[in-house]
Amino acid sequence: MAKKYEGRAVGIDLGTTYSCIAVWLDQQNRAEIIHNEQGNRTTPSFVAFTNDQRLIGDAAKNQAATNPENTVFDAKRLIGRKFSDSNVQNDKILWPFKVISGVNDKPMISVKYKGQEKLLCAEEISSMILTKMREIAEAFLEFPVKNAVITVPAYFNDSQRKATMDAGAIAGLNVMRIINEPTAAAIAYGLDERTKRVGERNVFIFDLGGGTFDVSLLTINDKVFQVKATGGNTHLGGEDFDHRMVNYFAQVFKKKNKVDITGNSRALRRLRTACERAKRTLSFAVVTTIEVDSLYEGIDLFSSITRAKFEEINMDLFNQCLKTVESCLIDAKMDKRYIHDVVLVGGSSRIPKVQQLLQDFFAGKDLCKVINPDEAVAYGAAVQAALLSEGFKNVPNLVLQDVVPLSLGIENEGDIMDVVISRNTNIPVKKTKVYSTVFDNQLSASIVVYEGERARASDNNLLGSFNLSGLPCAPRGHPLEVCFAIDENGILIVSAYEKSTGSKNQITKTNEKGRLPSNEIKVMISEAENYRTADENFLKKANAMNALDYCVYKMKKALEKNDMKLKLSSQENEKINSAMTKATYLLDNDKQSEIGVLENHLNELESLLQLVIGKSV
Repeated sequence: MAKKYEGRAVGIDLGTTYSCIAVWLDQQNRAEIIHNEQGNRTTPSFVAFTNDQRLIGDAAKNQAATNPENTVFDAKRLIGRKFSDSNVQNDKILWPFKVISGVNDKPMISVKYKGQEKLLCAEEISSMILTKMREIAEAFLEFPVKNAVITVPAYFNDSQRKATMDAGAIAGLNVMRIINEPTAAAIAYGLDERTKRVGERNVFIFDLGGGTFDVSLLTINDKVFQVKATGGNTHLGGEDFDHRMVNYFAQVFKKKNKVDITGNSRALRRLRTACERAKRTLSFAVVTTIEVDSLYEGIDLFSSITRAKFEEINMDLFNQCLKTVESCLIDAKMDKRYIHDVVLVGGSSRIPKVQQLLQDFFAGKDLCKVINPDEAVAYGAAVQAALLSEGFKNVPNLVLQDVVPLSLGIENEGDIMDVVISRNTNIPVKKTKVYSTVFDNQLSASIVVYEGERARASDNNLLGSFNLSGLPCAPRGHPLEVCFAIDENGILIVSAYEKSTGSKNQITKTNEKGRLPSNEIKVMISEAENYRTADENFLKKANAMNALDYCVYKMKKALEKNDMKLKLSSQENEKINSAMTKATYLLDNDKQSEIGVLENHLNELESLLQLVIGKSV
């Protein structure tokens, strides 16, 4: 039986480009997507740093064009990866912000904050977005939120899942469960459709988001959601389609004006924003225009793009999606004729050509569009959060049976990948396999753990290694037990055991180089609190400045009315003139002004204003 957590809990879809948060509401018998302070139901996964403050969400994205080097996005494409990863190397060329190699080949994002350089890892950026989502929920619910279910792409590997949990911890959240995005979407679909249809249904989830692509095949039978197979690409999505458009228009601009903008981060950011808008327009129009005033060196960009051209420059990426769909069906050993429903999830699934190719693949089957593709994942996560929490009522008692996205095993002699747990095995799972020593009198054995589908171990993703020492002096072939255990979050623990001596060792945190040590997480939690305090102080000071400025305005208007200066004594006029001069100085020198001084002077000026108003009656 799953552990129940005290307190209310939320579901968070931590996306590459946009994030979404939801909570189960007992009164309505459904999950509610929570809108942010702008009234939007999704929040950009952007964090920006300026000389004065840190911005998160819409505020960060809105100033990206003027501050590209210090506006961070796509953190999900960095999380749990190494700096030397080919995807990171390709992406960092495209990003306007700087990414450098840190300790243990960890990618670090370099930004300027309050005039100083700050190095931040992807977990910290993601934690800031999670903090923002939590604050959105707290403003809606009007009480603190500590527990959360966070979604990840089904094809996220072990280190990426753990890094996401680290991000949650830095944000001050208790991450009750990590669940796969297509599984969460299937919950949302299943709850919507379950009242209409009976019997077992095979549901194919096609989840094409901003930065990741996932497919999952599930069998839904009443309350049981069983994942049969998954597939995907953690580096394919709307961002890649945007980049193709940016390259296309950069070449159009260069050809027409003989000017290359690819080295100018501000121009590229403005062009990317226009391309994002054009991509969305092409989902319902066959042609759209791109207009960017003074894109570079005072030259305007005015051009157009047809839906056909957009499809042409991205067709190879669309075809990659279909290959993944086919591979998933093969893994599940299911013919596409037996798929009852094909469900679209993720903003990029709205692209007409993607829908057409998918419909053609499934022999003209109508695609299910009954759930909101931007909100389905958060909705399903909120249902799972309610199931894991005490205090919620009327929650559907669902049973989730998810699978391992990648095969897991150890390096055998000759660099052979020996699989212990095959991909698409149901989790949680625990499997033990017996290995043998390779030398006479071998006193220790090295256990090297990999995940992936390649026959050569070194071609797969290294998760970590450990030594089992204290082995008895024995001829080669002495047995050792190696156990792989995967919990409900999809996180792996590997242990090795030798019976005669009782020697045992394990990796409780595979991929030590990729995951943050607990002491570093504590430091980052402390830094997150410092950021929060700095943000609050900035807002408090800004409010005090605005209040003082408005008070000065009201004082000027009050003094102009009925020659008020003549009704005041010389001593009162002197005090008012002095207070107004000081207020003007404080407003003109806002960087040096302290909050306490501003508030004290505001109180003084408001008292004098009341005096003036009283004498005018």
